[in-house]
Amino acid sequence: MHISIHGKQMDLGDALRTHISEKISDINEKYFNHATDATVTLSPEGHGRGQVRAHVSIRVGKEIMVTSDSIEKDAYVSFDSAAEKVAKQLRRYKRRLREHSQRLESVVEIQKLNARDLIISEASNDDDSQEESLGTDPVVVAEMTTSIQTLTVSEAVMRMDLSGQPAIMFRSAQHGGLNMVYRRTDGHIGWVDPEGLECKLPAQKKA
Repeated sequence: MHISIHGKQMDLGDALRTHISEKISDINEKYFNHATDATVTLSPEGHGRGQVRAHVSIRVGKEIMVTSDSIEKDAYVSFDSAAEKVAKQLRRYKRRLREHSQRLESVVEIQKLNARDLIISEASNDDDSQEESLGTDPVVVAEMTTSIQTLTVSEAVMRMDLSGQPAIMFRSAQHGGLNMVYRRTDGHIGWVDPEGLECKLPAQKKA
């Protein structure tokens, strides 16, 4: 597994880099042992820069990312906290991740759709600016390519939880139509079917 460790506007030092590398390797060996790469980024956080944000991202399968963030006053504590969140997610989904990988390997070809992934600028708080922007296209600040995977609903929910994303669009493994699952403000998971009907799944207990 390739591990990339980055410090933004801060020097991590050899001891911290070694600690990060060893802990990420231990987590991979203990819970999955199939991760291909991991990225850890630490950066100053807060107005007074008195805290450190740690972001951990581990690729554990084809387009399956496990990510977590933590903010603490100490760099070691911040990383350890983020790493523990990743470990809990892998422990929670360990069996389902293996079953998911086996299903993908048993299928000759998994259909997926290529799509544009656009990031648009946030609307200005100025009333005049908002009024002038009405009826115009939003400003695109970044454009990437992505793919819409063919998944079951449970697989889509698992990927959403592991990635920390608030929503995920996918192609139904049952009928091929576009579906979406997303995290609701009430803690439940919303599921949108191709006909536009919204289904509500029970809230999942955190590990």
